[in-house]
Amino acid sequence: MADVLLSLTLPNDVAQHVEDLLLSRPDLVRGFTASHAEGHGSVITLVEPSELVSGHSPRTQIRTVGPEEQMRAVLALVKGSLPHANIFYWLVPVIEMGRL
Repeated sequence: MADVLLSLTLPNDVAQHVEDLLLSRPDLVRGFTASHAEGHGSVITLVEPSELVSGHSPRTQIRTVGPEEQMRAVLALVKGSLPHANIFYWLVPVIEMGRL
C-alpha cells in the first residue's frame, strides 16, 4: 500500500493529547512533526480578545507519513479519543520521500 501524508490542524489546547496518542502507538506512527500554525477563515471561531484583534486563532499542525491503512487507523484513534475536538485533517499521496 502506498504511503500518504496525514496532516492534522488542531486547537492548541488539544495538541498535547494528540501528541501523546501518537506517541503511544509506535505501531501506527513512526514519528511526526508538530509546528505552530494560525487558523484563518470563516470556519475558525475567534474567541479570545487577542484572536479578535489579530484575526486568526493559534493552532498546531501535526504531520506524519505512513501506509494509508495505518494513517486511517490514526484518524480513527484520534476521533475515538477526541470526537468533538475541532480537528481538520487531510490525506495526500506521497510521491517520494527519503533523507538527504
